[in-house]
Amino acid sequence: MKNLLRSVNLPDGNARFASLAAAEENGLSGLSTAPRSIRVLVENIIRSSFSATPGDVAAETENSLSAAAALILASSGDGPVTEVSFRPTRLILQDHSGIPVLADMASLRSLMAERGLDPRAACPALPVDLVVDHSVEVASWARPDALRLNMGREHRLNRERYRFLRWAQQEVDGLRVVPPGKGIVHQMHLEHLARVVMPDAAGLLAPDTVLGTDSHTPMVGALGVLGWGVGGIEAETALLGHPVSLLSPLVTGVRLTGALPVGSTATDLALTMTEFLRRTGVVGQFVEFFGPGVAALEVPDRATLANMAPEYGCTVAFFPVDETTLAYLRLTGRPAEEIARIEAYTMEQGLFVPLGSTAEPHCARVVEFDLSAVVPVVAGPRRPQDRLPLVEVPASFPQPQEAAPGAWGPVDGAIGIAAITSCTNTSNPVSMVTAGLVARQAVERGLEVPDWVKTSLAPGSRTVVHYLDAAGLLPSLEKLGFSVAGFGCTTCIGNSGDLSPVAAEAVRTEGVRFSAVLSGNRNFEGRIHPDVAAAYLASPALVVAFALAGTVLTDLTTAPLGTDQDGTEVRLADLWPAAHEVAEALASVRREHFGQEKHSLFEGDEQWRSLDFPSGAVYDWPADSDYLVRSPFFDEAIRRKLTDLTGARVLVRAGDATTTDHISPAGAIAVDSPAGRLLSGLGIPAAEFNSYGCRRGNHEVLVRGTFANPKFRNGLTPDIPGSNTVHLPTGKVTGIHEAAAAYAAEGIPVVVLAGKDYGFGSSRDWAAKGPALLGVRAVLAESFERIHRSNLVGMGIVPLQFLDGDSADSLGLTGREAIDIVGLGALRPRGEVAARAHDDTGAVVREWTMRVRVDTAGELDYVRRGGFLHAVADTLMAGQ
Repeated sequence: MKNLLRSVNLPDGNARFASLAAAEENGLSGLSTAPRSIRVLVENIIRSSFSATPGDVAAETENSLSAAAALILASSGDGPVTEVSFRPTRLILQDHSGIPVLADMASLRSLMAERGLDPRAACPALPVDLVVDHSVEVASWARPDALRLNMGREHRLNRERYRFLRWAQQEVDGLRVVPPGKGIVHQMHLEHLARVVMPDAAGLLAPDTVLGTDSHTPMVGALGVLGWGVGGIEAETALLGHPVSLLSPLVTGVRLTGALPVGSTATDLALTMTEFLRRTGVVGQFVEFFGPGVAALEVPDRATLANMAPEYGCTVAFFPVDETTLAYLRLTGRPAEEIARIEAYTMEQGLFVPLGSTAEPHCARVVEFDLSAVVPVVAGPRRPQDRLPLVEVPASFPQPQEAAPGAWGPVDGAIGIAAITSCTNTSNPVSMVTAGLVARQAVERGLEVPDWVKTSLAPGSRTVVHYLDAAGLLPSLEKLGFSVAGFGCTTCIGNSGDLSPVAAEAVRTEGVRFSAVLSGNRNFEGRIHPDVAAAYLASPALVVAFALAGTVLTDLTTAPLGTDQDGTEVRLADLWPAAHEVAEALASVRREHFGQEKHSLFEGDEQWRSLDFPSGAVYDWPADSDYLVRSPFFDEAIRRKLTDLTGARVLVRAGDATTTDHISPAGAIAVDSPAGRLLSGLGIPAAEFNSYGCRRGNHEVLVRGTFANPKFRNGLTPDIPGSNTVHLPTGKVTGIHEAAAAYAAEGIPVVVLAGKDYGFGSSRDWAAKGPALLGVRAVLAESFERIHRSNLVGMGIVPLQFLDGDSADSLGLTGREAIDIVGLGALRPRGEVAARAHDDTGAVVREWTMRVRVDTAGELDYVRRGGFLHAVADTLMAGQ
């Protein structure tokens, strides 16, 4: 066998790497035509074999080549599904999902210290970046000091969390923290943090591969970086040095042709592609883009498209490295030697695809998409894949009431929130300068935004403000109320703050049903704001236009947005910039704008730097903290054995497309919610409740927030919103938390009964942690979204999938039956178990079979040990 390690000449010396060409020479067929995303996985498999002891390297190399061959066949649909052990080179976290990851690790350190072990043994096995971006709320807006006020409030409410992060930043080797006020994780990743090619832990040069605790991590695929979103549990697996287990993905190739027409934006492309690929069916697959149309897309356009990967359902959205990639790396200030390394390595490994290449990868299937057919669109009113041409938007608002004759002010369909936000679109200079040019034209024509519209601008990077200001566009945006409110996710994750006083009064006194328009990536029911009846995703420029219109009931293609100083009607077409105007504004986007931020990326403001925090390997866990308490997930009392279930009761009957927002909301905590009542009982005023996302370090709050989204309806109590259920067999209507406690006291296991696409949406691990603390042992659903299924497994909850053609409805299950699951004790990956339902007399009323969605042997081991956290604690406590 030829040696698989080779060297590549670089400006700063030679570097060794695991060679794909050498693997081919050793008989690995099909590699030269495999998709580049699969070649990266193959390299990962081969390189991992060199971590074996010297005497085992040859055997491990043989095994790795066999595993790689099986992966190549499986990804093209020419072979059976195979299990892949993946070791990323980096992790990237955001604060909502990342703080629980670090809190679990800190809790494990505390447990180890108590048992006389070295707590520092619980430490990252690979580099970790955490970006604080999910905590800022739009409490102040449309005023010059909105940013200062919102950041001051953010620091005040999150002092305990940030104190913990400052401790972790100092005491956890390999962790870097990007402080609040810098930007959004995925935009920071694209502009600054992604490496593209980097040394691994053993010093071998490798493709940059990353797992992130946010579902939009695939955005970095725009740079040729293989990355995808995972839940916190899976992130902890990688963080502590364990390989992540996955099934070999099918690859759908998307052949791009043509170019975007003038007037269509990358947002329009992303929303159109989301509808197209949802209809095509790519859930759980890799999507790789190629073809002549790739050359027409700059990296920010590719990023807008790749960011929406979870919305169209795939695991990875991937653009191979090309000349455009290298140009973007130069623009964003990467060092010349780093770019030279990326170019040399990717060419040597066959991972570079020159612009104009006609070679096509061998995929399981290929679909064609014509960029020139994209027209301006929005998506809504409740799902990202529900694409709407502009002319159809007015009719999409659900059942608006007619305004009374002569009525003035907001009526149904009025826009309560217009937000330019999210990494999806603020990372795109073309989209942002187009919005600025529309705003400038509107201001020059004397147009104004109605007072019921809450406007905000929350870029994913401070660089955006630099180039908007340099182009002279920022003042016009500010004039229309789009003042910078924060550098974070804000409205996109539901941190919208209150509606304007005019809108809030209209809701209270008139019952007006408002809409929202945002340049974000998600618009699930109840996500943006509880008083928003419909939410629409749109390009930043269309957000400005809708804000001027003040309602989604206006057809932007024909109706005027207002009248100018001369009384002339002004339409969207009158405001839309010409191509040369956009090009002139883009000249203001310069390398130095990115460089300004790169040098201070890890430096916080005075409030961050002045925080007092503890030192030492073990966190001090303040006794009076209501934000951070030690994790309960290492307690033996909650470890569940994998045994058959007898007489289980349905705690929740969930419908189709139950999102992780429904299961574990991230936004505001209502005063009359179970979590709100807990916080009130602790003496915390409602104004300081903060959000569920910011309270994820306190399991007592989050378990009470499980299924507490006011838009969620439990099928057992369909007429009551939020966290309610029926305790059976008594029939008593009660809170979900109370019912779970009652069942636990009675020794009765509980399950969730669900429909299609259970766990759709964000990667949040608390959508699995919350149910685990409620005692949920299994979820019975027609299908699962990828990340949530993995999170359930990581928490020791068994995902059970109805066989094709079966569903709770087709089987006549109401959720009031008692359910037995037989065969869990003898479980095998993707095996089957028997299920039966019986009535309160004990009579069996239905029997059926379910597929166990524990997909790999590694996952089965975690489930048998009560979840990953118990498994890793067992290993560390044994000193292994």
